[in-house]
Amino acid sequence: MSTKASTTASPYAPPAGPSDDARATSLVGRGNKEGNRLFRSWFSELTTAQERGEKAAYVFVMGSMAELLRVFDFHTIFPEVNGLQTAVRHVADDYIAKAEDYGFSTDVCGYVKADIGLQFRGGEHPMGTIPPPALSVYTNACNTYIKWAEIWERLYGVPIFTLDIPGTRRSGGQTWPGSADFANDLRYVRGQIDELIGVCETVSGKRFDIDKLREIMGYANRMSVAWKRLIELNKSTPAVYNAVTDGTVYLGMANGFRGREEGARYFEDLVEELEYKAAHGIGSPFEEKYRLVFVGVPCYPIFRRFGEMFSEWGGTFVGSTYLWFASGGANMGFEYDLDRPLDSLAEGVLVTVRDAMDAMFYSNTLLADMIEPFDIDGVVYHPIKSCRTVSTGLADSRRALMEQTDVATLFIESDHMDKRVVSEAQLKNRIDAFFEGLATRRQHRAAQVVRQGREG
Repeated sequence: MSTKASTTASPYAPPAGPSDDARATSLVGRGNKEGNRLFRSWFSELTTAQERGEKAAYVFVMGSMAELLRVFDFHTIFPEVNGLQTAVRHVADDYIAKAEDYGFSTDVCGYVKADIGLQFRGGEHPMGTIPPPALSVYTNACNTYIKWAEIWERLYGVPIFTLDIPGTRRSGGQTWPGSADFANDLRYVRGQIDELIGVCETVSGKRFDIDKLREIMGYANRMSVAWKRLIELNKSTPAVYNAVTDGTVYLGMANGFRGREEGARYFEDLVEELEYKAAHGIGSPFEEKYRLVFVGVPCYPIFRRFGEMFSEWGGTFVGSTYLWFASGGANMGFEYDLDRPLDSLAEGVLVTVRDAMDAMFYSNTLLADMIEPFDIDGVVYHPIKSCRTVSTGLADSRRALMEQTDVATLFIESDHMDKRVVSEAQLKNRIDAFFEGLATRRQHRAAQVVRQGREG
């Protein structure tokens, strides 16, 4: 295990002593272990929800509206989460084939086809049974969301609700409180939330409870603060977690347990663990030689091997745009004002979903700002066949970043669901060449420092 000195001081670090080994044993690795346990319990809840007469809402990771839906006791179902779980367990092909046999094109998003295959199989899933929807709520953050929900509407005859979030008009052109444009956007979103409350009351048969909303938003605040700190802690050397592999566990928890006390407590405990690791210079089991940022969606069909192709060279992902957009913008650390919950909910949805879209469409500026504080050696772009929303424009984004910075970049293509378009050999060849280039760059810089020292 790498034990380089940390660049981030931790106020949680106790004095070194005989008890420190015991504390390390209880803390290090706790987040992944507890995350996996809670994640399985979440799927168990979903499996038995119908038996208890409880209703489910189908939502998405960018703008799930979990805070509001929980007021009406809806279970939130994330088809992206369900899909990636089939891929990492190597059964996604069965679900995708079911949808394609029905008539869905090979060009349709793999997440969509895995979900349709799941619906045709009565909700049967490797982690349990997914209940049918009573309602679907989604934003315009992904153009596929809208057509996807229309499929559920046809399959189940349930109401669907589109929450239209005004996006950034141009790179760097976000509006903020104090401007007339922001006030107009906020009023537009708030009006839609009021309408959604009426839909939820009708579908659930329950009255809106603003005090319950405040309680749920309080849990979301705690999670949001912890998530922002989690992102910041990887400025440490070595990195205290891998943003792709460990980050996938964290994302599952951030979505499934948003607005729940267990979720808030989990992330506070996770930050305690990561603070400890930062203070004691504890990184991954692999020696950290190169610090990387990941752009896009991971390759889930060969998820373990995909990560190994980087870690074998000493590459650690210290950041990932996936932790921004797939967390629904939780990276902003936005906190709701509980004294004005509905107005604040509208503001939170507006700025966080907009930020999630910016993380996909304007990532070059965000990435450039990370290079120095996170000590980044390289940026890995991973466009995927299935998702045009995430992947379109990544080549241009890469070019823009290279014009702004001197950081090394890698552009590799595969898919997040469909192993038919994943070539491990081609990926490895490109990744190996990338790391050979990083090594050469480091040697040249070291030689340049020596020359400058002699000349000085």
